Amino acid sequence: MHRTIRGEDGHERCAWGAEPALYRDYHDTEWGFPVTEDHRLFEKLCLEGFQAGLSWLTILRKRPAFREAFAGFDLDEVARFDDADVARLLDDAGIVRHEGKIRSAINNAARAQELRAETGSLFTYFSRFAEFRGPPEVVPATTAGSIALASDLKRRGWTFVGPTTAYAFMQAMGLVNDHHADCWVRDEVEQRRREVLDSR
Repeated sequence: MHRTIRGEDGHERCAWGAEPALYRDYHDTEWGFPVTEDHRLFEKLCLEGFQAGLSWLTILRKRPAFREAFAGFDLDEVARFDDADVARLLDDAGIVRHEGKIRSAINNAARAQELRAETGSLFTYFSRFAEFRGPPEVVPATTAGSIALASDLKRRGWTFVGPTTAYAFMQAMGLVNDHHADCWVRDEVEQRRREVLDSR
C-alpha cells in the first residue's frame, strides 16, 4: 500500500488525506499542526469520542453542526448543559445522536474545567505528552504515550478516551507528527511544532 499519493496539484501527501477534498484540506491545513486553544483541544477530544465506530470523514462532514449544537465547544458552556440539552441534542439530526457520547462530552467539559484550573490551560497539560521522532514507517494505532494519556484522563474522570482515541487526538493536535517522510506538509508541521512546543 502506498504511504503517499501525488495529487493533481503536484503535491505528495499521506495517502489517507488525498481524497475527497474535505480530507485533503484537513490533511494539508489542520492535521498535525500544533493547537494551543482550549476550545479546539476540547472539541477534538469530543469529536474523537463521537467518531468511535464511525469514519472521521463522517465527523468532518458533521463538524459544523456539532459546533453549532455544542456552543462552539466552549467548555464552560458545555459543562452547564443539562437534561434538556441532552434531549435537544438527541433530536438534532445534524450530529451523531448517541446519548452516551453526548453525556460524555458534557462530563468531559466539567473535567476539562478542573484540568484547566489545575494546570492553567489544556495546552499546558496535553503538551506534556508531546513526542518528537522521525517519520513513521508504519503509523501505529496506539503508543506508550497515548496509553499514558488515556490512563491519566480516565483517572481524572474523563470518558470515551481510550488509548486509540487518545492517539488520534495526539496526531491531529500536533503532539506527534505522523505525516510520512515524503508528505509535502511534514516539514512545515515539524517546524510549527518545534516553535510552539519549544516555547512552553
